[in-house]
Amino acid sequence: MASKQTSMAGIAGVLAGVLLAACAPKPAAEAPAATPSPLKPVASVIDLMAGQIDPAADFLWESVATVSTTKGIEEKHPKTDAEWAEVRFKALQLIEAMNLMLMDGRLVAHPGQKLSEPGGEGDFTPEQSQEAVSKDHATFVAFTEAMRSAAELMLQAIEKRDTEAMLETGGAMDEACEACHRKFWYPNSPLPPGA
Repeated sequence: MASKQTSMAGIAGVLAGVLLAACAPKPAAEAPAATPSPLKPVASVIDLMAGQIDPAADFLWESVATVSTTKGIEEKHPKTDAEWAEVRFKALQLIEAMNLMLMDGRLVAHPGQKLSEPGGEGDFTPEQSQEAVSKDHATFVAFTEAMRSAAELMLQAIEKRDTEAMLETGGAMDEACEACHRKFWYPNSPLPPGA
């Protein structure tokens, strides 16, 4: 009988040990090492502006307008499925260009890169613009995200074929562009009349 009690006590002890081991807190797993990003920014901000952002934004702004001619008022807007598809692709191009602007390591200009046209009075040089962006990168990101959000609203308006909303979101896009440029490109230039 004593041997049965001893073996029962032994089994109980083993079970208790297993339960304690199972319930004991586990050591924190080490976080996996950060994988370097496979993304490699090659184009500068100047390249993106000239090659993607300006052409797409200008196309969208010009796609809806009220034009006064000698024959009267002409309402300009996409009419065919092909024209609607074209403005949609320009909105997508603009949205994705804003994502490219947010990539880590994106430079305002490559060493020695200049603008295709000389800047106006009060404009930063590319080097001064890079310094301003580096000093206040959070604001640069906020302006870029604001432009992306405005372009996303433009895309929604296009998909609904809502020309009034396109006009409104075109204004929001213009405000986002101007705010960023006033901070990071031409902060010292004279304000236009009535601004």
